[in-house]
Amino acid sequence: MPDTPVRETVLSDPRALRAYAHPTRMRLVGMLRREGPSTATRAAELIGESVASCSYHLRMLAKYGLVEQAGGGQGREKPWRAVAKYTSWPAHSDDTAVDEAAVALSTTVAELYFERLTRAMEQRHRLPREWREAEEFGDHQLYLTAGELVELRERIRELLGAYDGRNDDPALRPEGARIVEFLRIAHVAPEDAL
Repeated sequence: MPDTPVRETVLSDPRALRAYAHPTRMRLVGMLRREGPSTATRAAELIGESVASCSYHLRMLAKYGLVEQAGGGQGREKPWRAVAKYTSWPAHSDDTAVDEAAVALSTTVAELYFERLTRAMEQRHRLPREWREAEEFGDHQLYLTAGELVELRERIRELLGAYDGRNDDPALRPEGARIVEFLRIAHVAPEDAL
């Protein structure tokens, strides 16, 4: 087993897509990426689920190659780790089963983002002023071609990539750095949008 996770796992099997489209499983993978290897017991403490639930979901994630045992420990005290830093899936597939499963997964991710954003907004009054002023909450409506949208997406990814190393190496984090969730969402406006 490698010590450092691969950069990305690409899901294309509809069963794997549907398996990952479960909020508890997404929280577990996110927790393992952020905290590093953890047992089902520790995971249960961190995400607020039962140990039995975490054990079950970790085994399901392992079945589809999203997590693996990290070595050491016994029984429920065996640590698990995320296989990759990121998970991606097709934005479109000619295979109807893959396309439908990818839409279901994307919908679950959007719901989790909204839930996390809502909690952040509710708790933001606790942040120091400098952090409240640094946060951004807004939108842009742009007339773009599909090619321009791809170019813009790649430029934003490049900008964000300059900070990626800090996730793996705490020595690269400047004093006062905190985890910031930067959502990237770009979609064609629905025809009935005002």
